[in-house]
Amino acid sequence: MMTSSIPAHPAEDDSFILAQQVGRVGLITLNRPRALNALSLEMVRSLTRTLLDWKSNAQILAVAVRGMSKDAPFGAFCAGGDIRFFHQAALAGDPRLEDFFTEEYALNHLIHTYPKPYIAFMDGIVMGGGMGISQGASLRVVTQRTRMAMPETGIGLFPDVGGGFFLSRCPGRVGEWLALTGQAIEAGDAVAFGLADGCMDAGRLNALWADLQSTPFETGNAVEHMVTTKFTTTQAAHKSARNQIDAVFSLGDVPSMVKALELDTSEFAQRTAAVLRQRSPLMLHVVLEQIRRARRMSLADDLRMERDMVRHCFHPRHLGRSGAGSETVEGIRALAVDKDHTPRWQPAAIEEVDSSMVEPFFISPWPASAHPLAHLS
Repeated sequence: MMTSSIPAHPAEDDSFILAQQVGRVGLITLNRPRALNALSLEMVRSLTRTLLDWKSNAQILAVAVRGMSKDAPFGAFCAGGDIRFFHQAALAGDPRLEDFFTEEYALNHLIHTYPKPYIAFMDGIVMGGGMGISQGASLRVVTQRTRMAMPETGIGLFPDVGGGFFLSRCPGRVGEWLALTGQAIEAGDAVAFGLADGCMDAGRLNALWADLQSTPFETGNAVEHMVTTKFTTTQAAHKSARNQIDAVFSLGDVPSMVKALELDTSEFAQRTAAVLRQRSPLMLHVVLEQIRRARRMSLADDLRMERDMVRHCFHPRHLGRSGAGSETVEGIRALAVDKDHTPRWQPAAIEEVDSSMVEPFFISPWPASAHPLAHLS
């Protein structure tokens, strides 16, 4: 059996990405369990280097990625990007913040366009940046422990890492619903909404991981096929709400959606309206525009748009604010720094947002030829 390892960056993150070739499969473990495998800049760089190395390695037929939980392999995939770093870097004017998003989005594009099977085992928490490194997989596996979400409107951000692209391609208006509310879904909904390819019993994951190492595969397709033979059936929890979701989230703007929900006395509508009232009013409007624009975009164009948007999130000059006064810094402060869970959104109400606040998010601060992601195709 052929075994080799690619070390991560020789710094404090050198154990956060475990990359190993065993047999004909490249195996990646996200190994930052105390942070639910949240991605740092060095983790993004290590993943990118590993995938580029394996892309040209004829001995590797396929790649598999999983997360490490506090107790054992699997049980947690990736909770997103390192938002505490975002907060600190924004306040300090740290240029690594710009590098993070440029390199993370380039990694997302690499995964979506990877020429070999890339299998993501989305067991446990899969949020934000975790979706970015799994939604481009050729095979996306969920389990009964999966909790999947793009919850960025709760921290004054938007569903990035290609979120505009993959959410806008969910059936009906599910993409708008997931993007605006940040609703967490489980395995059945993930499969039904096109965000996973199949579900398997979490109790079989360790044995399958061992089989990936010991089976004498001859093709990448054979690797994928073996995984799919372990799939089981699963039920979609929100199937009964699809008509409501499509009716409400097809409306023309956020205030109309909230009004419709608040007039509807059903439990689903009232709960959804209450959630939207807690999110950043400004970013709800921005995100609705993002999803609807992305529906007509290629992946590369969507990632370029999102790179523009995230620059404006941390440099909201068109709003007359500094980075420290941005919705994003305030949202992270309330959730993860002070943990008071009372963000002071500006504007404070959904009805107070106008188009002059939203439209500049979609104007690129760079000429096309100098865009940080100009090379994506």
